[in-house]
Amino acid sequence: MVGGGPGAFIGAVHRQAAALDGEMELVAGAFSSDPGRSREQGRALGLDPERVYGSFEAMAASESGLPADERIQVVAIVTPNHLHYPAANAFLEAGIHVVCDKPMTTTLADAEALCRTVAERQALFVLTHNYTGYPMVKEARHRVTGGEIGAVRKVVVQYNQGWLSTLLEATGHKQAAWRTDPEQAGLSSALGDIGSHAENLVRYVTGLEIEAMLADLSTLVEGRKLEDDANLLLHYRGGARGVLVASQVSFGEENALRLQVYGTEGALEWEQEHPSRLQLVTGWGPRATLTRGQPYLSPAAQHASRLPPGHPEGFIEAFANLYRGAARCILARATGRAPDPLDTDLPTVQDGARGVRFIESALESARERGWVDCAYAPPA
Repeated sequence: MVGGGPGAFIGAVHRQAAALDGEMELVAGAFSSDPGRSREQGRALGLDPERVYGSFEAMAASESGLPADERIQVVAIVTPNHLHYPAANAFLEAGIHVVCDKPMTTTLADAEALCRTVAERQALFVLTHNYTGYPMVKEARHRVTGGEIGAVRKVVVQYNQGWLSTLLEATGHKQAAWRTDPEQAGLSSALGDIGSHAENLVRYVTGLEIEAMLADLSTLVEGRKLEDDANLLLHYRGGARGVLVASQVSFGEENALRLQVYGTEGALEWEQEHPSRLQLVTGWGPRATLTRGQPYLSPAAQHASRLPPGHPEGFIEAFANLYRGAARCILARATGRAPDPLDTDLPTVQDGARGVRFIESALESARERGWVDCAYAPPA
């Protein structure tokens, strides 16, 4: 692991998720840019001190020099955004697979460079858009791509939070500080942190690609350096229309990610705060509530569930589905066999490039105060 040192939130989530199915073991890390804090985290996790590093560069060099049966096979990158590209590139060049947090990079040029490196190295690269790991999101995708609601006409996706409704970064709050700092977060806060999840969720469920957008980005908390509220109108290839809202200053909201998809013959709705339920309407029939773990669900949704119906599964398990898939894909490569297709349903380096293109297009639209064309195909 790179990042995830003392006081980090998402690093602990990644560690729990990677360990959940017993198919990955954490054996090495560069947990902080401060070597002392990296060692502190390594001790807390019970790691061999020889494999706790003061920098990701030292870790990539040292691990790649070990015998094949001893070196790490995959690295999880859970740093602030500005370190994603250099860390991912270092390990890819060292022949090590990568799991990386989003947004993948802070510039499209870096994102496209990673696409090319992944192809050249024939590496596995998994982007942790963890909401794609929820069973009922996979069911939503199955219902949409199977034509159950007809052709998609309109999509509404909202990701509302309220935790940055005040100038929290001024108090020394670690998570707020880096997410609102252009030097660490990049050019965007609300879109980079949560808007990228919303855009990816729509694309995963519907397969729709954005063709044009009109973005209104605002910094509503005085003294903040990056946008904390985003409202977008979207035109999708094929004629569908969309609305995307991403806000970090919606007072009282916690983690309110909500997707609504309206088709010519039906509609569906999923909410992250109630993840085990998918609302579905087909034809002129009544609204149905589908629930996680049931035998009537698709193979993808059942594969993503661990517990019987009624036993809550959520955020950690969705992350774990990505790590389980990554572990099984790596093992399949190592043993020269094809992986189970259900395990290959993972966000890719190309998804990362599309996410960065989405952010840059929204920033351009807001800057120009008008519609921008944003059709895009990342390097294969």
